[in-house]
Amino acid sequence: MGDLLSRIDLEALLEAALPVGIALVVLAAIVVVAVIVAKRVRRGKRAQERAAAELAAAGAKLVELDDAAAAIDLELGLSTPLYGGTPPASLRRARLTAQHSRDDAFAAYRTASAEGRHPAEVRREARRLSRAIDEALRITSAAREENAAWVDENASPESQIDLAQARIDELRELMGDPAALRVDLERIADESEWDDAAHADERAHEAIEEAEDHWNRALAAIGDPSASVREALADMERALVRAGQSAQLLEETHRLVTGAAQAIGDEEKAARSAIRAAEGTLATLSEDDAPRLAEAIRVADSALEQAMRVAERRPVTANERIARLRHRLDIALGDSRTQQQRLRGARSALPGSLSAARSALARAESIVLDAELDARVRLDSARHELAAARQAHDPIEALEAARRATRDAEEAAVLARFRKRRR
Repeated sequence: MGDLLSRIDLEALLEAALPVGIALVVLAAIVVVAVIVAKRVRRGKRAQERAAAELAAAGAKLVELDDAAAAIDLELGLSTPLYGGTPPASLRRARLTAQHSRDDAFAAYRTASAEGRHPAEVRREARRLSRAIDEALRITSAAREENAAWVDENASPESQIDLAQARIDELRELMGDPAALRVDLERIADESEWDDAAHADERAHEAIEEAEDHWNRALAAIGDPSASVREALADMERALVRAGQSAQLLEETHRLVTGAAQAIGDEEKAARSAIRAAEGTLATLSEDDAPRLAEAIRVADSALEQAMRVAERRPVTANERIARLRHRLDIALGDSRTQQQRLRGARSALPGSLSAARSALARAESIVLDAELDARVRLDSARHELAAARQAHDPIEALEAARRATRDAEEAAVLARFRKRRR
């Protein structure tokens, strides 16, 4: 009797539990499907579009902040003489805030715009970025308003004009004769080596003349309620900034071309030594791996010969070609070298790669003026990588950073040129 009751109870229990079990399985399946759908929605096309829109809005603010940092520099140049030659504290602090916030924002934007980021992460980063930029813009705007109020109260139009004339005279003396540098560049190398700076001396003189025109406009504005002395002097300062940039571009280009001409012999020797070292490594490889490296050595040898054929009149181009051929040779060598061999190769390639990065960055900086965000981001990355290359103690890390700097600078220049043509 007991066995019968137990059997009945068990069967009844199973019959009662079966629907519950089925319901739980169905519920679990629904939960799993809901989770999958939710994940797909969060990563779906609409989510990505919303994230891209928020990141684009943050990017627009980043351009505004970059321009605001430049405007603070302009204001400092115009106002510092009015404070007895000491930069006003409020503007100085605002400049530091703007520069630090801008640098952090560029880095955060690069991270947020990297491929494979989850849309939710992108949106969170974009919102954080927007808040930080808004705060930096608020600080810079308040500092400029405070400075403008101080100038109106403490600096007469006449004193501002006198000090502004001194600014023009100082920059003219500092610039010297830019044309002399251009003449020396013509002696050293073909114009294709310095075409971005070919008319820099003319642009510098034209900007100085424009600054003097604005100074005369400021002088005429005294006593004229419909005109603004400060506005005319701000235009003068912008022209002086352009004059200084043109003169600096010419000086930097002259230094880079001269340095490349002096170093090309050493770069050739180092490249030939690297090719010989690769030939030594080739002898140790298996029959399967050897052909690929042998072809890379042949290409490197041919590229070096071509580079040296133009080196006398195109030293910058020759140096950049050598840097590229050494990079390709390093890729072909891969892991076939010992750590010591890699270190020796990196030490040997680093000077030329740093020179190539500096040349690429100088060209990019002369082009990426008032450019759109993508070019500015690439330019900031190039500056960051070049700084990292200079500071790195490990030659391999320094070499890799220098090569990234070259790549980013070249991409920034291409983007800036493309945008300008599109306009």
